[in-house]
Amino acid sequence: MYVLIGGAGLIGLSLSQKLIELGHTVAVIDIDPNACHYAREQVGAMAFEGSAVSTEVLLEAGIRKADAFAAVLQSDALNLAMVTLAKHYGVPYILARMRHSDFAAPLRLAGANRIVGAIDLAVSSMVSAIEYPQVESILHFEQGQIEVLKLSLPNHCYVVGRTVSELARDSNFPKGSLIIGYQSHPHTNLIIPNGSTVMESNSTILIATQPGHIHQVIDFIQGCQ
Repeated sequence: MYVLIGGAGLIGLSLSQKLIELGHTVAVIDIDPNACHYAREQVGAMAFEGSAVSTEVLLEAGIRKADAFAAVLQSDALNLAMVTLAKHYGVPYILARMRHSDFAAPLRLAGANRIVGAIDLAVSSMVSAIEYPQVESILHFEQGQIEVLKLSLPNHCYVVGRTVSELARDSNFPKGSLIIGYQSHPHTNLIIPNGSTVMESNSTILIATQPGHIHQVIDFIQGCQ
């Protein structure tokens, strides 16, 4: 895919590097010549110096052939303008960074397929880390209607030595929850477990649940005999 990114700040450059590692062709646009130089020399992206809301610069960067466009400047207003222009030039997939939630509706109306609330994500991650210190990470889906927890299994915890199917039949297993990932060791691949997968000590699981059941999941998974 050819991905065009408006903004070569920390987020734009980090996004570029990850996409290039995945095999995509990436170009960034930024008014800062130093940022453009870094993008070319250190990241391996194409870089176009100029305003990311300039039609001349956008056309030079090849917006008409872009498969995806990411508007990641710090200014919500400029990101909104970029989304509008990307939609105008027929980019099929448009991603926008958002700082203030007041811009959510305008960004959607302008044509953003996906909106990432940078501040909301950071705050949510910090709240989760404080509220659930036992959880290595939490992913939120559908505005927090579904949570995916990453949990380690300590020695002698209740679930060690039991299969996924045995746990699912346990009357104490949190309702509406599902084990969707299993990693037996930090250096092994994460797999999708089946009913016969046995939980080992010091392994890691991913479990999907509802927000109201998080504490129950933690107590069940990490509770000791």
